[in-house]
Amino acid sequence: MTPAERVKKEFHKRGITFTQWAEDNGFPRHEVYRVLNGQSKAKFGRAHTIAVALGLKESVEPERLAA
Repeated sequence: MTPAERVKKEFHKRGITFTQWAEDNGFPRHEVYRVLNGQSKAKFGRAHTIAVALGLKESVEPERLAA
């Protein structure tokens, strides 16, 4: 089972819709669906933030680049 499938199963078990979760967490519904369905790689930006909030990715502090 993939991480996205686990998240979907957990939402179903708790009776939470993705739309409700998106609204409760301040994310656009369509972007949450794109992350969950693999249409977005969620490597950076809001998609990455959504993936972290869903537990699909770990939150990592950005490394500072040497000048």
